[in-house]
Amino acid sequence: MVKFSKELEAQLIPEWKDAFVDYRQLKKHVKKIKLTLSRTRLSDGCDHIYRRGQGRARGGSLLLSPLHRLVGAISGGRSSDNHHPPAGQSDGEDQYEAELVQSGAEEELDKVNNFYRAKEAEFVERSDLLNKQLQILSDLKHILNEHRRRRRLASGKGGLDSVRSSPAGVLSLLNSPYNMSEPANEADESPIEGSTTDELIAALERNGITLVPSGQGGKAKKDGKPKAATMRIDIPATTPSRTISAVTSMIWEDLVNNPNKEGAGGDYINRKKIQCAEKMIRGAFVELYRGLGLLKTYSSLNMLAFTKILKKFDKVSKQHASASYLKVVKRSHFVSSDKIVRAGDEVESIFTKHFANGDRKRAMKFLRPHQPKDSHVVTFFVGLFTGSFVTLFCVYAILAHLTGIFYSANSSPDPGYVETVYPVFSTFTLISLHIFLYGCNLLAWRATRINHNFIFEFSPKTALKHRDAFLICTCIMTTVVGALVAQLIMLKGAVLLPHPALAIPGILLLLFTGTLLCPFNIFYRSTRFCLLRVLRNIALSPFYKVLMVDFFMADQLTSQIPLLRYMEFTVCYFMAGGFKANPYDTCTRSHQYKMFAYVISFLPYYWRAMQCIRRYVEEGYDLNHMANGGKYISAMIAAAARMKYAITPTPLWLAAVVITSTLATVYQLYWDFVKDWGFFTPGSKNAFLRDDLVLKNKSIYYVSIGVNFVLRLAWVATVLHINLGRVENRMVDFLLASLEIIRRGHWNYYRLENEHLNNVGKFRAVKMVPLPFRDME
Repeated sequence: MVKFSKELEAQLIPEWKDAFVDYRQLKKHVKKIKLTLSRTRLSDGCDHIYRRGQGRARGGSLLLSPLHRLVGAISGGRSSDNHHPPAGQSDGEDQYEAELVQSGAEEELDKVNNFYRAKEAEFVERSDLLNKQLQILSDLKHILNEHRRRRRLASGKGGLDSVRSSPAGVLSLLNSPYNMSEPANEADESPIEGSTTDELIAALERNGITLVPSGQGGKAKKDGKPKAATMRIDIPATTPSRTISAVTSMIWEDLVNNPNKEGAGGDYINRKKIQCAEKMIRGAFVELYRGLGLLKTYSSLNMLAFTKILKKFDKVSKQHASASYLKVVKRSHFVSSDKIVRAGDEVESIFTKHFANGDRKRAMKFLRPHQPKDSHVVTFFVGLFTGSFVTLFCVYAILAHLTGIFYSANSSPDPGYVETVYPVFSTFTLISLHIFLYGCNLLAWRATRINHNFIFEFSPKTALKHRDAFLICTCIMTTVVGALVAQLIMLKGAVLLPHPALAIPGILLLLFTGTLLCPFNIFYRSTRFCLLRVLRNIALSPFYKVLMVDFFMADQLTSQIPLLRYMEFTVCYFMAGGFKANPYDTCTRSHQYKMFAYVISFLPYYWRAMQCIRRYVEEGYDLNHMANGGKYISAMIAAAARMKYAITPTPLWLAAVVITSTLATVYQLYWDFVKDWGFFTPGSKNAFLRDDLVLKNKSIYYVSIGVNFVLRLAWVATVLHINLGRVENRMVDFLLASLEIIRRGHWNYYRLENEHLNNVGKFRAVKMVPLPFRDME
């Protein structure tokens, strides 16, 4: 049977862990009471401490003191009974009793009640704001639909597809019966204009938006503050047309993705942007409902914890006082308040009405999505592909030895085999290694209850699980090694045509590229499209808003520069050089190829630096983002020095490589340990670490610091001129690239652990979805 303390640990909300009742500490109090009773019975030689009822004996006063204080806390005050120890109680027992009172259940209950009140107020306020946003959207949709109907009646043509909206003139959105390009008759426009103006203003005022003419703002502030639940808009005291223009341009915020610059014309506010606003509000309702559910779980788990600890107290004290104390606990705010339940019912009703066309079953699919269960089929195929990969790899090793493909260049069927085939298969191998390490990260995050889906804003329904990552990895490696075996057989076996064999790497590349871009709902389409979307955001930095998943993925790319170089060669070989007599020379010795290789080496650092600049501007000019961007600039300088040294190996450039690489490495190590992992916190109770640690064994953190430090110095091997053969050089390059990927996978766990602890410190368990209409007070 699982102990309740472990069950509570498994079910509690990780981000709210510190706000839950400290059940373990209360258990320690009960155990201390039990030990005190045992010592008292031994010293007195009898069991008279339970005979005098209501705890008037020494042990009784000691036992009931924490619970009396608990009742006082629940009742909203403090117990007036100071519980002075009766005559005969020792000073040690008195001190022990005071310690129990100080750190007992009273503080825990206060903590639970205060947290519950704060979250309850936050969610209720959010619910009111969403209701207001939904009402504004409904009124605008109604007015737009009415406007389209009037236009059809006035013009006799099809509905209005889109209307021009700009800060200079939003009138056409609501009150112009004609297209912007069609001149309107004044006689036709004026009645509709006045009617629409009145409708819009009435709709806005119904939703708490106060329209204040310009010049009365100061007076309005003197007279009194607007209510917190209302929005206040200053408008020019001019015509109704300008009134609508000013009002709409101020409340319509996120629906226009690119705000118009002065004199640059206007964007179109059409049905698509209305749907965008509706989607945003729908997502906000889903997150609100999730938060309400978490708060209900918080209440029930804490109530269960108090019930269990009171029963344990009864068992230790040989009394039956828990029932009366439990009644008082049930009257506490986190149990007795029904605001969250009513808010949850209201959200269900609103969501069913506005977003599910009255279909409650469909609404519940959004509000309570079912978590897909782990399938044993995935586990079976992981084992199948793993066994196939090991078998095929052994077969390939034997064939490579028999053909002398690596150790004897003269006996090789194609002198350029290593140079042409190796980069293609290395690309897939490094990708597979990275996916495998990501699967290990997912397994570790799940084991330590780090909510990576919440941090990355992934949908739990479609997010990749560790078994899925292992399946993708083993599937890729089985296919790659199988292609290697088939190629060697074709080159050395009965097949006498070498050209089809040399086309196998290109076929493999096309196969995986087609799978990645496949539009059908197969092979983890949601994950593939998410990856493509993130890569697009990275490649177009800084033109896209930077999310956690974007800069996390960009960090992964900085560790995959060798892979990008291999991909460059592969594309060149099969698309540019494949039509020439010597494609290998074309793709390695041409000036254009070398220049593009330099660009490839700098791109991940450039993208990451641009993301830092974008975040610096968006997040209030925080200098930490600029300092982080400096880290990637220093890495670019160090990479440029190493490339120049590879071309011109002179002592001067060697000194430049050592200086720039050392400075960049120190910079990176500082950022890894202090900023990304949160270690070396001054005054931390854990030496050289931070106060809060997820892993119980602290030695793991110290080993991780050493491993990261050593792997950051792998660049030293790139400047050492070691005389190795062609194959050995390739193997060393592959080994160094693999070590960097391993370092990145190791870095990933602690980076997300630190992010998770930051969320825990701020009690962030629910995503705050941005809303389309600006709240102006």
